[in-house]
Amino acid sequence: MVVVYCRMMHDFECQKSRVEHMGADEEDMISKLPDCILCQILSFLPTREAVATSILSTRWKPLWTSVPDVDFDDSLLYSSRVTFWHPAKVNCFLNFVERVLLLRDSSKIRRFRLSCRVCFCPTRVHSWISAAINNNAEDLDLCLFVDEPFILPHCVFDNKSLKELKLEMNCIIQLPSHISFPCLRTLHLCLITFPDEISTQRLLCSCPVLQELVLLDCEWMHLNEITISIPALRTLIIDDQPFLGSRNDIYDCKINIVAKNLLLFKYCGALSSNIWLCDAPSVVHASVNISRLCKRGKLVAPRAIQLLSELRHTSFLSISSSTIEAIYMEDHLHHHLPDFQRLTDLELTMELEGHAVSKLMKFLQCLPKLESVCFCEGLKPQLRQNSDAKIRESVPHCFLPSLRTVTLQNCRGSEVEMRLLLIFLGYGSLLEKMNVVWSRSSSRDPNKETKFQDQLQALKGCMQCVLVFVNHQ
Repeated sequence: MVVVYCRMMHDFECQKSRVEHMGADEEDMISKLPDCILCQILSFLPTREAVATSILSTRWKPLWTSVPDVDFDDSLLYSSRVTFWHPAKVNCFLNFVERVLLLRDSSKIRRFRLSCRVCFCPTRVHSWISAAINNNAEDLDLCLFVDEPFILPHCVFDNKSLKELKLEMNCIIQLPSHISFPCLRTLHLCLITFPDEISTQRLLCSCPVLQELVLLDCEWMHLNEITISIPALRTLIIDDQPFLGSRNDIYDCKINIVAKNLLLFKYCGALSSNIWLCDAPSVVHASVNISRLCKRGKLVAPRAIQLLSELRHTSFLSISSSTIEAIYMEDHLHHHLPDFQRLTDLELTMELEGHAVSKLMKFLQCLPKLESVCFCEGLKPQLRQNSDAKIRESVPHCFLPSLRTVTLQNCRGSEVEMRLLLIFLGYGSLLEKMNVVWSRSSSRDPNKETKFQDQLQALKGCMQCVLVFVNHQ
């Protein structure tokens, strides 16, 4: 309710009328709170709205100048096509940022966020960032869309106060010769093109206490090989969808990851670069989503097998249908895939393609300790019904000896879904529970679902497995 109250306060006419007609029994209790609490409340608002509260009364007038979180975002300028490049609007935003930073008191800036996708003035942006750093900002979040190369202030990269840095820039990042982040715990880099091996490695290895590294749509085309060694790293997320170039582009860049204490690893992309988890034995949660393979599928296959092999110690794996396709793109390579002796939980994150079902069965043979499998998006409706014999041929007699739970989401009550579930019922000797979650589709057929449910119950027979059917609300 406090946040809702704050969002209403910036409407001057409404609040002025409320104050003028406030009765004795309508005492303004929020205004009586200490400054530190009011500033904390205002920190949840965009800076534009926090500044607007100064018109409420003399009590509120100076408070915004001490708010520890500063958030400037020019998104309002491109939310409408009419005002997209209106010079007056651009100048208004630039002057507003300038004035807010000028009128702020000397208190510390805890978090500084600046998004300039339209309003980009290099000299001003440079001075704003420097001002935030000089105020010992702990959290720096920059989104800068530039037409020409832009050099960030050197103080950004030699910083003892920063604990979190998020940087989104659609250009080659210019890095100084000296980089030091002794307190940085979180680093997010997005759309950045790395210039060369030496400076890139210096950037990524100058964070001795870094615990979270996120690399989103960054470009490695200028690099041949790099080693990212961060002993304290706990979370590594790489989203490698191409920003420049095509998904079919493949680079020779080899990215070596050395992170002995890494717990969570997520990869989504086309494996344009070669990712090697050289030393990451502690990963317990892994997610791999290799994009749909086009012209270069056979080139990616060995990279996919190598990456998954390095995740063999994980206990939870989220994997896409296209990733399974990549593993078995080359028949002579998938034999290099090791057993995942610790893996107990498996998630399939995409609708399973018809030609991937038999490959999935082969992959499941590498998971001797698997206890739970979940088809998060179900099966593709176009799954071929004549593939049943091929699927059964790929299932050995001693199959999934530890499996306890199977979950099929987005179920449409088709014959291919029935046959898939029967495979698990037939081979999962210790299966305890099977969850069927019906599709949210508007074309659902209740009669078909009832028939499917009755048929599966009948075919289950006297097995101890409990069938649970769930309707989405």
